[in-house]
Amino acid sequence: MPEKNKYQDKPWLTSYEKGVPEKIDYEEICLPEILERSASKFPDKMALLFQGYKITYRELNDMVNRFAVSLHNFGIDKGDSVAILLPNTIPCVVAYYAILKIGGRTVLNNPLYSDRELEHQFNDSGSKLLITLDLLGNRMIDLRPKTKIKQIIYTSIGDYLPFPKNLLFPFVAKKKNLAADVKSAENVYKWKDVLVKSSPNPPDIKLSFDDIAMYQYTGGTTGISKAVMITHGNLSTQVQQFEAWFPTFNKGEEIMLGSLPFFHIFGLSTAMNFAIYMGWGDILIPKPQPGPLLETIRKFNPTFTPLVPAMYIGILNHPDINKTDMTSINGCFSGSAPLPIEVIRDFEHKTGAVIVEGFGLTEASPVTHVNPFAGGKRKAGSIGIPIPDTDCRIVNLDDGETDLPVGESGELLIRGPQVMKGYWNNPEETSETLTNGWLHTGDIAKMDEEGYFYIVDRKKDMIISGGCNVYPRDIEEVFYENPKIQEACAIGIPHATRGESIKVFVVLKEGKTATQEELIEYCTDKLAKYKLPTEIEFRDDLPKSNVGKILKKELRAEEMTKRNRAGFA
Repeated sequence: MPEKNKYQDKPWLTSYEKGVPEKIDYEEICLPEILERSASKFPDKMALLFQGYKITYRELNDMVNRFAVSLHNFGIDKGDSVAILLPNTIPCVVAYYAILKIGGRTVLNNPLYSDRELEHQFNDSGSKLLITLDLLGNRMIDLRPKTKIKQIIYTSIGDYLPFPKNLLFPFVAKKKNLAADVKSAENVYKWKDVLVKSSPNPPDIKLSFDDIAMYQYTGGTTGISKAVMITHGNLSTQVQQFEAWFPTFNKGEEIMLGSLPFFHIFGLSTAMNFAIYMGWGDILIPKPQPGPLLETIRKFNPTFTPLVPAMYIGILNHPDINKTDMTSINGCFSGSAPLPIEVIRDFEHKTGAVIVEGFGLTEASPVTHVNPFAGGKRKAGSIGIPIPDTDCRIVNLDDGETDLPVGESGELLIRGPQVMKGYWNNPEETSETLTNGWLHTGDIAKMDEEGYFYIVDRKKDMIISGGCNVYPRDIEEVFYENPKIQEACAIGIPHATRGESIKVFVVLKEGKTATQEELIEYCTDKLAKYKLPTEIEFRDDLPKSNVGKILKKELRAEEMTKRNRAGFA
């Protein structure tokens, strides 16, 4: 076979761990039925643990059934969209599975988003009902008239706490900004009131693998916020792929550290859905800061920990690391950004566990590549090899079709059962991103002789800050609304712990003046905190192509050269 078709040979298969299949005979079972099965197999096993408050699989399944009835009574039918605006809490998990159970479409939103960002996602998805936190309740009541949302259900951090925390919470919560009073308004309900009034007998809704399960918002390949249509089949086959990739881990035997935010597809699939598929306990972490993570590890001894690099780095650099026994951890998974070799070495030394790096994107639910966990070669700097039933190619950047020889860089294309159905209400973008079943990732990569893949650059200009995706266009649009700004261009710059932070190059309109502090302050109520720029550079002009497009790549190259010379890249 010619060299250019090496991808068809799947050289990565020789590096599969013993017991990992090339192809999987998928069980056609959707997530709500998966939860029912886990509840049947492990009824008394801890399903969720929040701040020491435990619910079993039997209790979780009962809560899901009751909330599904509530949603049905509120008029949510199959195909309707329901928004969730919550951190990793028990109601977040319950609401997600209940929406799926009645055939609804979940719309997971980041609680850090500004009203402007949420308004777009609520309206684009056509969300009819919102589940949120009391801390956000009044803002959402004020935002509701601009959307199609009819009912708002709010929960509180204090809804599920163990004794004596549940008694102390009302006295300290508001002082610590952990709770808030929600003003009286029509069609606004408390979570616990809604649950207690419902029966545990939801309508029997037939789900299929082709049905849309959720809209997950992403910048995709262009930076425009749009909804990825993820099907029940995408979600189910993804967790079945995980089970196949980790054959040494058994159902019912592990404890997951649920610290990756569930409103991101990486956390949703790896830290929530996979745990429920395997019948594992899941420790929910609403704010995954190094201190609380280490406290959780000390108290509850998790055994499986999917994290992003910023979390690994934060844990290793926190003073509490010296008083934390981390040897309970058996397996670690890292994604969203490259993990430095020294971090891998230090973390593995502290835990005795193996960290495997992987790769994915929202459009693939998200995982497509992982380094072998055990019995296979792990390569530093590599995103690993394609997981079962996942085909990959590197193609010419100009035509998007011609396979390139091994070792040459081009666009990474992916095909597999975890690849999205398309973009909601965006047929043009869908047709550009999905061609003949192949997903154009927008990432520039290469494959070596053994089938290991490496990300070289990003065709899209997404910035990853602390494990969160930041799309430059979101930031630039805010700057362009400022009457002093003529041009703006946002790029990612290296950051010691977050991976990347945001720098914006600005050209002011003639006669206008501004300071860095003024422009950062201008953004504070228009962007989520992790999207706020940390540096602003004022310029007379920005480099442009012949057709007037700002050359972001040139700005990045200039910035890296400058930082390298200064010795702090």
